[in-house]
Amino acid sequence: MDYRKSATEVLAAIGGSSNIASAAHCATRLRLVIVDNGKVDKKTIENIDGVKGVFEASGQLQIIYGTGTVDKVYDEFIHVAGISGATKEEAKAAAAANTNIFQRFIKTLGDIFVPIIPAIVASGFLMGIMNALDFMVANGFLNIDTSSSIYVFANLFSNIAYIFLPILIGYSAAGVFGGNQYLGAVIGMIMIHPNLTNAWNVATATDIATQSVFFGLWKIKMVGYQGHVIPIMISVWVMCQIEKRLHKVVPAMFDLFVTPLVSVFATGYLALAAIGPVFVFVENGFLNAVQLLIAIPLGIGSFIMGALYAPTVVMGIHHMYTIIDLGQIAKYGVTYWLPLASAANIAQGGACLAIAVKSKDPKIKSLCFPSSLSAFMGITEPAIFGVNLRFFRPFLAGCLGGAVGAMFVSIIKLGATGTGVTGIFGILLTLSNPVGYILMFIISMAVAFAASWVLTPSSLIDANLATEPVEENKDAKALGVVDSKDVDTGVRVEIKKDENAPVEVESPLSGKIVSMEETKDETFIAGILGKGICIIPDGDTVYAPDDGTVIALMGHAVGMKLDNGVELIVHVGVNTVELGGKHFEALVANGDKIKKGQALMKFDSKAISEAGYLMTTPVLVTNSFEYSDVTCAPLGDVSVGDKVLTAVK
Repeated sequence: MDYRKSATEVLAAIGGSSNIASAAHCATRLRLVIVDNGKVDKKTIENIDGVKGVFEASGQLQIIYGTGTVDKVYDEFIHVAGISGATKEEAKAAAAANTNIFQRFIKTLGDIFVPIIPAIVASGFLMGIMNALDFMVANGFLNIDTSSSIYVFANLFSNIAYIFLPILIGYSAAGVFGGNQYLGAVIGMIMIHPNLTNAWNVATATDIATQSVFFGLWKIKMVGYQGHVIPIMISVWVMCQIEKRLHKVVPAMFDLFVTPLVSVFATGYLALAAIGPVFVFVENGFLNAVQLLIAIPLGIGSFIMGALYAPTVVMGIHHMYTIIDLGQIAKYGVTYWLPLASAANIAQGGACLAIAVKSKDPKIKSLCFPSSLSAFMGITEPAIFGVNLRFFRPFLAGCLGGAVGAMFVSIIKLGATGTGVTGIFGILLTLSNPVGYILMFIISMAVAFAASWVLTPSSLIDANLATEPVEENKDAKALGVVDSKDVDTGVRVEIKKDENAPVEVESPLSGKIVSMEETKDETFIAGILGKGICIIPDGDTVYAPDDGTVIALMGHAVGMKLDNGVELIVHVGVNTVELGGKHFEALVANGDKIKKGQALMKFDSKAISEAGYLMTTPVLVTNSFEYSDVTCAPLGDVSVGDKVLTAVK
C-alpha cells in the first residue's frame, strides 16, 4: 500500500494538522487526540486503504492498521502533518485535558469503580446463588444440609463486598485522587464504624443516637453509610485535598505524624457531620428519580432508557450507572437497572449478528461474528464502534431491541443481586427469575436482529466487496484455469483457487492457552486485529514459528510475515506498550529474515507482572480476512512448535 497516501487521506479526514492535539501509536493502532471531533469524517477514514477499523475510546480516535503497517503510516502521518510524535502516556494526558468537566467526572467514576468490580461481581454472583438455593430449599425443590460449613460459609461470604463497600471505595478513590490509599480506606471504615447504627437496620431500629456537631449548630443521627457511594467518594476527595496541602506546608520531620492525623480526623469529622448527611440526601433523590422512571406504567420509562443506554456508551458516560446499581442494591436488595443495561447490550449484539449473517464480504463477516459474541458476553464496544455505528442503521436497530427488552424486564420487575456483569453471564445475578432473564435475552436479540436485517440493505454493508481476482497468464493451464478454452488465446482468465489448502502455524511460546477474554481488551476479544489464541507464557522467549520476515518490532510486540503467507503478531502482555520496552529485549531487527525456531524476543515475566500488567499474550493472524477460516487449538498447555493455528484459504 501507499503509506503516505493513506496518511494524507487520514489527515484530510480528521480536519488537518490544526485539529490534532496529540499523535501516537501502539503495535496496531494510530492513536490521535482530536481538538474538534465534529471535523472528523469516520466514514471516509473507514474506507481509506489499509484501515481495518476506527473507533473512539478514552478521548482518543483510534485507527486500526495492524502490525507492520501502523508504524509506517505513523511515520508518514507525522511528516505530512508537520507535527512531532508523542508517547502513549503523553497522548493519554492530552486526551484527558481535551475533555470537559462532565467527561472528566465520568472518567473518574470509571477509574474508581472498575478496579473493585471483580469483588462486587464475586459477591453478587454468590448472593444470587444463595438466594436461589434458599428459595429451592424453602419450597421443597431441593434437599440439602443448610447447616453444613460450605452452606454456612457461603452465606457468610455472599454479601461481604457490599457490607464493606465504603472501604473498597475509599481505597480506590484515594488512589484516583492522589492521596494515601490506606488513609482513604480508613475514611471508609469510619463511615461504617460498628458504633454507628447500621444503615440497613435503620427502618427497624427503635432508638437511634444523635450527636450535636459544629459546637451545637445542629444535630445528626449516628447512622452508618453501608451501601452508599457518593458520600464516600466526596469525603475521600476532601481528605486527599487536605493531605496534599499538608504535605506542602508541614516540615518533613513532622510530616509522617501530623499529616495522617490531621487528614483523617478533619475528614472523618466533616464526613459524619456534614458531607454524609448532605450527600445521602442527594444520592437518595437521584435513586428515587431513576426508580420513578423505571416504575412508569407499561414500562414506558424503561423503554426510553433502554433505547438511550447504547448512546451513553458511545458518549462514554455509562460508568455512572455503577452508582445506580449499588444504590438500588442497598435500598431494595436488588438492582433493576442492570437487567435493563443487559437488554441494551444483548440487542447491540443481535443487530451486529444480523450484519454478520447478511453480509457476503469475508472481511465484514470476520469482524461481525466475534463482535456480536463479545456483545452477548457483555462487552459491546467492538460491536458498537466496529460495526453498528459504522453502518448506523444496525445501531438504531440495537437501540430498538434494547428498548423492547428493557420494557419487558420492567414489566416483570426483574432484579439482579449484583453489578458488573451483563450478557450471558448476567443470568447468574438473576437466579431468582432465570426464565425472565432468558426471555429478555431472546426478545432483545430477536427484535434487534430483525430490525437490523430489515433496515440495513446489502448494498450498504457490501459496498466495498472486492470482485474475484483475475490473472493474465499465458501459462494459465499449468496454474489451473476456470475456462481452459482461453489458455491459448492469451486473454485475461480467472484463476481457480485451492479452497482446501490449510496453512498450519506453530506456537511461538510455551505456556497455557487461555480464553481471549482474559486479556480484558475489547480489541483483542472482538478479533478486530485478527483471529488467534491467547497464551500465558511459562518461558521468557518468543520464537519464530516458521521462516519469514520481521515486519514490526515494538519493544513489547513482534510482527512477522511468514513465507507461507500468514501475517502474525505476538503481543506480549496487555497494555505493555506503556513500559516503553522496559523488561523486553529484541533479538532481531525490523526487516530481518528469520528462520523457524529462531529466538526473536526475550522478556521478564516476573518484572512485567510486578509492574501491574497482565502476561496474557495474544498470538493473532492479522490478515485473517484473507482466509475463509482460522481455527485455533483448544485451551490447555502448549509447547513451542505445537500446531496452534490453521488458516484455510
